[in-house]
Amino acid sequence: MSESITRPHKLIPDPALHIILYEPEIPANTGNIARLCAAAELPLHLIHPLGFKTDDRHLKRAGLDYWSEVDVREHHDFDSFLQFWYSTTIPTGNAESHALLFALSARAATPYNRAKDFKRGSGLIFGPETRGLSLSLMDRYPTLTIPMWGRVRSINLSTSVGIVAYHFLQQLNLF
Repeated sequence: MSESITRPHKLIPDPALHIILYEPEIPANTGNIARLCAAAELPLHLIHPLGFKTDDRHLKRAGLDYWSEVDVREHHDFDSFLQFWYSTTIPTGNAESHALLFALSARAATPYNRAKDFKRGSGLIFGPETRGLSLSLMDRYPTLTIPMWGRVRSINLSTSVGIVAYHFLQQLNLF
């Protein structure tokens, strides 16, 4: 059974929301998202393989000097993330807990602002920049999208995380 690589600089007790990056590829995007997580006090889960090394200068530069303020948790693969999720985030580990994870994709039909069953402690899963989440992963969780009217395939990953994360923080009446 695989284990998580958990090296948080700062532990956030009872987080409002979890940001989960599945196999992120671009270090600058991950660094920007880490800075957002520091600002909003949200844990950041990085699911391997990553498209960069965690000592990448672009990653560190994008996160500026906020890395010590980020609760970063690295996981070897999605299965080790789920093992961590169900053992620490959802102590009961029951099947209905799946509603607490949401998959974000440009290919989904439901706009993020129409999410059902969202509650404090939910997790938002974002896929790799160049290919997004696999259909098999999307089939396991409620899927959400950011509506787009222009002729683009997707919105930048760090922009997408910011849009959706702050929407849900507002829904939780945190500001």
